[in-house]
Amino acid sequence: MKQLSGLTTIITGAGRGIGRAIAIALGNEGCNLVLISRTLSQLNETASMVNNNTIKIECIAADISKESDINSIHNEVVSKFGNVDILVNNAGVGYFAKTVADMDIQKYDEMFNVNMKGLFLMTKKFLPMMIKKNRGDIVNISSLAGRNAIEGGAVYAATKWAVIGFSKSLMLEVRKYNIRTITICPGSVNTTFTGTESDNLSIPQPSDIAKVVVEALLMPRNVMISEIDIRPTNPQK
Repeated sequence: MKQLSGLTTIITGAGRGIGRAIAIALGNEGCNLVLISRTLSQLNETASMVNNNTIKIECIAADISKESDINSIHNEVVSKFGNVDILVNNAGVGYFAKTVADMDIQKYDEMFNVNMKGLFLMTKKFLPMMIKKNRGDIVNISSLAGRNAIEGGAVYAATKWAVIGFSKSLMLEVRKYNIRTITICPGSVNTTFTGTESDNLSIPQPSDIAKVVVEALLMPRNVMISEIDIRPTNPQK
C-alpha cells in the first residue's frame, strides 16, 4: 500500500509541462486526481498518460483567475470526491519584455491573475476542508525568479516573489492544523514555457520536479520541507 494511495489531489495547470508530470507521478503513487487547466483536450491527454487504472481522475476545464470557475471546481470536487487532501498550485504564465516600459498591461494583468490571484483563490476555497479534518498539504510552485531579479522579467519575477511571500505566511498560519505548505522554486525546466523544448540534458526535466514534489509529500507527517530550490547541477549552454 503506497503512502499517498487514495488521497484526493487537485493539480492546476495539469495539461502540460510540470503540472502534467506531477499529475502522472502522483497518479502512479495512487492519488485520486482532479486535473485543472483551461484546455480540456490537454487534460484528457494527461489523464491517458497516468499508468494506474485503480484511481479516479476528474478533468475540469476552468480559468482559476475567475472565482465563479473555482466555485464550480469546488462543487464538483465535493460531489465526486467529498474532500481534498493535497492541493498543488502549479498553473502559471510568464511574459517577458525588454524593459518595464515595454510590458503590455494586459499581460501584466494575466500574470498576476493566474500566478497569484488564482493560487490565492484556490487556496482560500479548499483550505477550510483541510482545517476541518486537521490535515493536508498545499504545494505552491514558485520559481527561482521569486528569489532573484531578472532583466526583462520584472513583472513575472514580482508574481513569483508574491507566491513565496504568500506561502511563507500561509505556512505559519496553518501548521497548527497539521497542514504542510511546501514551496517549490525551480529554475529553468525543459518545457515549452518560454518557447520550445530543448535537447540540453543538463536542464531539469518536468519529471525531475515531479519527483521532488512526491518526495516532499512522502516525508513523515511531523516533517515539513517548507521551501525547495531546484537548479541544474552543471548548467551548460
